[in-house]
Amino acid sequence: MHRFIKVPVLMCADGFRAFLHTHCPVVLERFCPTPWCWGGRVQTLVRVFIKSCPAVTYRNEIIRTGDGGQLSLDWADNLDSAKYPQSSSRPTVLILPGLTGNSRQTYVLHMVQQAVRHGYRCVVMNNRGFGGEELLTPLTFCAANTQDVETAVNHVKELYPQAPLLGAGVSLGGMLLLNYLSRKGRDSKMISGLTLSVSWNSFESSKSLEQPINKLLFNRHLTSNLRHTINRHRKILEKVIDIDHVLKARTIREFDERFTSVMFGYKSCIDYYQDASPCNKLPQIAVPVLCLNAADDPFSPKHAFPVTLAPRSPNVALLVTSHGGHIGFLEGLFPHGEGYMDRVFSQFVRAAFEHQEDLKEACSSDK
Repeated sequence: MHRFIKVPVLMCADGFRAFLHTHCPVVLERFCPTPWCWGGRVQTLVRVFIKSCPAVTYRNEIIRTGDGGQLSLDWADNLDSAKYPQSSSRPTVLILPGLTGNSRQTYVLHMVQQAVRHGYRCVVMNNRGFGGEELLTPLTFCAANTQDVETAVNHVKELYPQAPLLGAGVSLGGMLLLNYLSRKGRDSKMISGLTLSVSWNSFESSKSLEQPINKLLFNRHLTSNLRHTINRHRKILEKVIDIDHVLKARTIREFDERFTSVMFGYKSCIDYYQDASPCNKLPQIAVPVLCLNAADDPFSPKHAFPVTLAPRSPNVALLVTSHGGHIGFLEGLFPHGEGYMDRVFSQFVRAAFEHQEDLKEACSSDK
């Protein structure tokens, strides 16, 4: 059992490392995975069924997008915040869920609970078509298109221009966040970012998910969810897409080839995956970002992690546990409540908000 209990590997420049050691002691802790959850696949599967579901009350807001569509935002305003009673300056966390996720996912609820506990405000951007809202235009979302993220960020900053904003993305949401930050540079309007179980290379993720066991356990299920959502919005989407052809897709790659790449104007799935992969975009990121991954993540294979580029990018820290799976990170005999991923989120978000200038200076010293 001792061979499974290891201190995560932290890959980053010295300034960022010193800040994390001081303000986020979780990066120095040994991660002790749940002993009966052997391997990344089991961690990934068990998390869905065993994690608690915190009680969170949202205020829903629908905003319009530049193309005439709409985005569903779920707010946890935290009006009772004792630490930040002034709404205008209350720190805000923008959460971007995974591929088929929304604000009701247990991992999102735990993040919201943690942030609210610290006195912060949260807003979850539901991916188009997955927040319960209707599609007004024949356009959905993908990991490479950051227009909806920019729309949400601009809206939040228009409402609360004095409130610091931090982005937190999970899985595909992490890809969106990294792509957004790399494209916007110093104009991101965020003070910092955090990604959890991000897929660094879409080609390698696709290969991993097409391995027989992963295909059976994960790929088919996710593809089925995507097909179901597309079919629900069939009436408007069939104006631009051959829906019957899409509904025959049995893997995420087939779905991306028949739907996503066509929807967003790519010549092929290869071009889309190249554009969506954040692994080579780290030098363009201008705000501090902590990225948590597990080496046994079936969705994001470790050989695709940017282990060489991260330490050379002053604003990026890559934290890798030896176990944890995809959005798993279960620990203890009864991993029902908060786990390692929740502690990383809690400590880093708090450190970024409470020691904003120290973090900025730490990363600037590495340039």
